[in-house]
Amino acid sequence: MRWSRSVNPERPRRRVAALCGAILVAAALTGIPAASGAEPDPVVVSLPAESVQFLPFYVAQDEGFFAQQGLAVKLVYLAGVGTTNGVISGAVDFGFSNGASITRAAARGQRLIAIALMADRPTWSIILRADVAAASHFDPQAPLAERARLMAGRRIAVDSIQSVAHAYTRVMAKLGGLDPESVAVSPLAATEAIAAMQRKAIDGITIASPWQEQMAADGSGTIIADSLKGDPAWLTPFAGGLVITRVSFCAERRQSCLRMGQALVAAVTFVHDRKEDALAILLKHFPTFAPAVLQRAFETVQTATPATPAPTAAAVANSDHLNLEAGFITVDEQLKSYDGLVTDEYVR
Repeated sequence: MRWSRSVNPERPRRRVAALCGAILVAAALTGIPAASGAEPDPVVVSLPAESVQFLPFYVAQDEGFFAQQGLAVKLVYLAGVGTTNGVISGAVDFGFSNGASITRAAARGQRLIAIALMADRPTWSIILRADVAAASHFDPQAPLAERARLMAGRRIAVDSIQSVAHAYTRVMAKLGGLDPESVAVSPLAATEAIAAMQRKAIDGITIASPWQEQMAADGSGTIIADSLKGDPAWLTPFAGGLVITRVSFCAERRQSCLRMGQALVAAVTFVHDRKEDALAILLKHFPTFAPAVLQRAFETVQTATPATPAPTAAAVANSDHLNLEAGFITVDEQLKSYDGLVTDEYVR
């Protein structure tokens, strides 16, 4: 006699359900959407300006890395420290900011967390009008302190008051033996500052790419201090491109933070591995600049972009040091530890 085995019709359904559950768990752990038909995860992202420094964001946007992770990104612009304030207030979910802003906020009891690092080297330059530099007998080989003294009695444009550019200007003044208060600053957007230099309303500007490359190319400005080249050396590593959010946001919406982190991992890899395509994206976003200028600006950005966008306590500590040296915080306000301000959990 041959025994027949009865088949429980519920078993296949249970196996399918278990398999689907495993897929959903795996998708949650990797940040990859479980299904193409899933509802997109809406987030608001703020940039403090339109700048080549945010190339990884443009790459993630244009190459669909945000969409691939299931994010529906709404982009807003909040100038200077407005981006950090927007994150603190909850008006935006993620902000592209810097270590100086996040440590200043923490010193005032407003704890934020950095989940990614887009730039680990500073990229600002202090540029004097070419005629001012020539009249001052500028020597590019002179020690930094001597070059910094050329700011004495000058009016320098910065993007906004108490921004990183403003802090850098004040630190350079101190290194030149000057009272930072003796160097007048004017908060102006980059295009406005360049126009003001052309009509000689200001003497110089603290600015990053691509405007520094443009001014060097057209001969309108002379770089007297270049942070990327080690002016001063202690600024590297620097948290120059932190992606920040509220601690509570990642606690409540962990998947949103994971998706953002993984999209940016793909973006920085793209910047390093697909240089021509990354440059093409830069050209698309900044069509008014000459291709040769953007080529040099791209090289600057690529140099400052880490291979893995993991924020570090050391980079944030140097940002806090910049705050202190600029006089934006006191020794009592300087943080004793930076570990709680960064995590690499979302970019592993």
